[in-house]
Amino acid sequence: MPKGSPELTAARKEEIINACEELYKTMSFKEITLKEIGAATSFTRTSIYNYFQTKEEIFLAFFEREYDRWNESLDFILEENEQLSKKELSEKIAVSLSEREQLLKLLSMNIYDMEANSRPEILTSFKKSYGTSINNISRLLKKFCLDMNESDIKNFIYMFFPFMFGIYPYTSVTDKQRKAMEEAGINYVYQSVYELTYSCLCRLLKAEQ
Repeated sequence: MPKGSPELTAARKEEIINACEELYKTMSFKEITLKEIGAATSFTRTSIYNYFQTKEEIFLAFFEREYDRWNESLDFILEENEQLSKKELSEKIAVSLSEREQLLKLLSMNIYDMEANSRPEILTSFKKSYGTSINNISRLLKKFCLDMNESDIKNFIYMFFPFMFGIYPYTSVTDKQRKAMEEAGINYVYQSVYELTYSCLCRLLKAEQ
């Protein structure tokens, strides 16, 4: 780790993550290299190794930040509402995810490889943000769905979080993919992130739509 203040270290890491985020908007994970990320920062590519050792570590830090941003939205739902029906809760969670396209896109990737190529401390930091999301959803259910017991909440978590891995591929379809679906004779009805998530949440919570 380079010498410098914690503030400088944090600022450098943030700049690297920002560069990764911008590249990921137009490029795939496979296309993005440390060289590409370094070229988008204000310091040399070799300096990146002072903060992250692999591309996967940068993406995992980016992933962590996306979970943190979603957690801010979930905290807001908790703090700003005294009472919500299951339908209203479904709407608010669906809206919060519809604003986190990058999180959903990252979820559709091969997370196993990303985690395997990251140091334990980077992985642990990421898992804390992921765990906070699980805890926040649990807190929402405990506060607004009083008929749900601990077992119900655990079952919800084990169904909803795996569901999130498939949201992006089912809602962000390229022209090439759409044409292939049409030529394959698959009459697929495309939905937005909000529509797909809201429908799932209503079913899991048994809320009237």
